Amino acid sequence: MEERTAGSRAGRNLPAAIAVGAGLGALVIISLLTVKELFLPVVAVAVGVGAAEVVQALATRGIRVPLIPVLVATAVMQGGAYWGGASWLVGTFVVFVFALLLWRMFDGGQDGYVRDATASVFALAYPPLLAGFVPLLLAEPDGHFQVLIFIAVTVSSDIGGYFAGVLFGRHKMSIISPKKTWEGFAGSVIACTVVGAWLVVWLMDGQIWQGALIGVLAAIMATLGDLVESMIKRDLGIKDMGTLLPGHGGLMDRLDSLVATLIPVWLLLSLFF
Repeated sequence: MEERTAGSRAGRNLPAAIAVGAGLGALVIISLLTVKELFLPVVAVAVGVGAAEVVQALATRGIRVPLIPVLVATAVMQGGAYWGGASWLVGTFVVFVFALLLWRMFDGGQDGYVRDATASVFALAYPPLLAGFVPLLLAEPDGHFQVLIFIAVTVSSDIGGYFAGVLFGRHKMSIISPKKTWEGFAGSVIACTVVGAWLVVWLMDGQIWQGALIGVLAAIMATLGDLVESMIKRDLGIKDMGTLLPGHGGLMDRLDSLVATLIPVWLLLSLFF
């Protein structure tokens, strides 16, 4: 998941990772807290790049997924979700599923059609469909705060897990991702709980327990999302989804935990507020 360097116990180019993370964080905060609609193109571009990385990764195993309709679908689903709600998100997804099936039917012949068509639907769902819940959050009157909470708790899972793993990590968590430790997971839970409780009280005037619950759920789902992507990469025989972000890998290597956390956090925020 991260760029490997000999001098880093956790296998990450830390200065580069911090610089990239700070830049992305500034972009998110500025767009959310000025005109929140400015965050929509940020989401569309980020998810589009992530989807392209997934398509390229599948291609390493000879799996053909048409990139252009996936990118068009990504943009349409984000806009549809924001201005039309959940029904538009699901509706556009279904329409583009059929479009992808037709596209592949006329491009590539019969051999491997089921394999490629199945992978195309997967690439349309992971991450474009999952990411479509960001505009649903954003569309709420306090949506800019809700999106900020979602991103902050998910990012704090990575930060808390990284530093706890480096300082205290001893017990391996999974052979799927050898760098992950139970100590790192504990750090993720603590960081997410603290950040979630703080932001929910501060930004949403909610209860501490509500923010803490969101934080704990975010830590669990972010970890599972990371493991899911690790399994995908192992199956495809690749190290990273891409090389776009120094110190991180591909953009999808950062979106994996976000898309896994998004829908559960959306459900809790919708229930609470």
